[in-house]
Amino acid sequence: MANDDWTPIADTNELGVGQMKAFALNGRRLLLVNADGDYHVIDEMCSHEDYSLALGCIKGSRIKCSLHGSYFDLATGQPLDEPADEPIGTYPVKLEGSRIWTRLD
Repeated sequence: MANDDWTPIADTNELGVGQMKAFALNGRRLLLVNADGDYHVIDEMCSHEDYSLALGCIKGSRIKCSLHGSYFDLATGQPLDEPADEPIGTYPVKLEGSRIWTRLD
């Protein structure tokens, strides 16, 4: 898969506000998040510990890791508080009709 190839990953009706969906793309574990109607694709695993962010919760434009309570910015992947100090990966998202697409940069 080339870096400029977009992949359809979901329909907008699959996720309500504050919901997320884990999926794999080219061997990467990713998470699609609906944060207040804005869609984000991020790495599924917390950068602090090998723990799924899908077990956490969405608070506005942030996601909380339920293991140690660190928050990450969904747009940038930056950790917003300790103990996490490394960002998580974020990936571009586009909507075409009701389809949500992403690509690995």
